[in-house]
Amino acid sequence: MSTALSITVNGESRRAPSGSIADLVRSLELDPAKVAVECNGEIVPRSALNNAALADNDVLEIVHFVGGGQETVAASGANNKLDTWSIAGRTFTSRLIVGTGKYKDFAENAAALEASGAEIVTVAVRRVNISDPKAPMLTDFIDPKKVTYLPNTAGCFTADDAIRTLRLAREAGGWDLVKLEVLGEARTLYPDMRETLKATEVLAREGFLPMVYCVDDPIGTKQLESAGAVAVMPLGAPIGSGLGIQNRVTIRLIVEGASVPVLVDAGVGTASDAAVAMELGCDGVLMNTAIAEAKDPIRMALAMKLAVEAGRHAYLSGRMATRKYADPSSPLAGLI
Repeated sequence: MSTALSITVNGESRRAPSGSIADLVRSLELDPAKVAVECNGEIVPRSALNNAALADNDVLEIVHFVGGGQETVAASGANNKLDTWSIAGRTFTSRLIVGTGKYKDFAENAAALEASGAEIVTVAVRRVNISDPKAPMLTDFIDPKKVTYLPNTAGCFTADDAIRTLRLAREAGGWDLVKLEVLGEARTLYPDMRETLKATEVLAREGFLPMVYCVDDPIGTKQLESAGAVAVMPLGAPIGSGLGIQNRVTIRLIVEGASVPVLVDAGVGTASDAAVAMELGCDGVLMNTAIAEAKDPIRMALAMKLAVEAGRHAYLSGRMATRKYADPSSPLAGLI
């Protein structure tokens, strides 16, 4: 007769028969191939789950990907095959990256993604709901083989928590291209740049390719580059505020000084905000709330796609000079 063990799974005390961690996962009606497991603070590789034995008083975290990501990255040129952009050696045609939070359900999220033309989606790493293991999962609606998942650290307030989250994300899906955000406080959701820089350095050493949410500071973004960031993502305004880009000067300075892609992350409220980001020369824009909380998210996703393309074309065209006074469009010679 197997011995019953006292363990903790996702913060809940449970009794489980002795056996492997894989046996436990299956007993919870979960697929070991779709989750990542941490046991006593150490990630258990998926290939080792069948051989990793449970022990009394083990503390386990079982996570998977859920809708998440405060914003959506919008990148231009979705229909222009010549105007591609690259990050960490990977090339994309759409400059719009969308988030996966705040939608009424995964089906609406998938439909908005389709309308946006985005090739990258941000996803959050969260505990599996062990009380309802058959609940729909994001991967059932958005295929990670067709769309690039960008695991993020939304909700992390320390470098250690962000690093731990992304280690689990890599085990769950094998992704090394990740979005790092380390928040300073819950009220403003502004990044804690000291903790962000610390996490960037550690993740880069461990082989991650971090795209980093940061303040709109030209000096800070260069420090992140030096630490190993493969893209810098300055906020346009506080996350979820919809205020649009509040400081065009610093965003332009960041673009001018950067040697990695620059993507506006946070604050976009409507299509004109996305166009402004692209007109400033950004490689992309990140938004979630602006689409998910629109009265018609599908139509707004399309609007964002078109705005990003329009802003990119405007940037490449080179806008006219501004003048203090009027300058007639029609010639005055020959005036009747």
